[in-house]
Amino acid sequence: MGLELYSKIEPFLDFEDEVYTLHKQFMEFVMVNELDNIIDIGCGQGYFLENLKINGKKAFGTDLSVEQIKVCQEKGLDAKAIPLNEVSEKFDCSTAIFDVLNYIPKEHLETFIKESYDVLNDGGYFVFDVNSYFGFDEIAQGCITIDLEDRFIAIDANFDEKNLQTDLTVFTQNDNGTFTKESDSIVQEYHSKEYLEKLLKKCGFEVQEIRDFNLHSDEDADKLIFICKK
Repeated sequence: MGLELYSKIEPFLDFEDEVYTLHKQFMEFVMVNELDNIIDIGCGQGYFLENLKINGKKAFGTDLSVEQIKVCQEKGLDAKAIPLNEVSEKFDCSTAIFDVLNYIPKEHLETFIKESYDVLNDGGYFVFDVNSYFGFDEIAQGCITIDLEDRFIAIDANFDEKNLQTDLTVFTQNDNGTFTKESDSIVQEYHSKEYLEKLLKKCGFEVQEIRDFNLHSDEDADKLIFICKK
């Protein structure tokens, strides 16, 4: 999957406001519930871990991308590139922010939710967001091109009612004036609210709240935030 290539593109996408807005929702939940021992699953380059650290919270991050975890560690954050089932510590809260569950195929999703359950202390919270159907169909689809001095980026996303496939292409200029091409694809799956509720309950979670959330649009909710308790 093209998550390594996406990590190179991400700094040029100008999503800082969206990142801040969504992270604020998760941080408010952490602060209101006075949670202090948190695992951020799929932590990426550690933006939410940084927020937790600034607010004096104990936090640990996991991600399967070695390159992303290197960035976290360079920032002095506690993070490892290990699968969730290799985490031995227990936490009072687990978070999975910015589409983490949408990147997990349906055939692996139950295992992931069970592993998220297993890393929590009794009474711990599992808080995550997913894209709504509207978010995939009306917001995520489309093409973006970014023309910079030393590179050209093309992103083409198509949704087929089940999966969103995003094709990434990057041309980077070399010192001699030639260009190197990199291309890859990312696939995200649509998981309905009803499907997730059923699966979460099957894995032992109590679904306390599902919040409609408008991140990219005022027209309709493009995200859902799930608050679950062990």
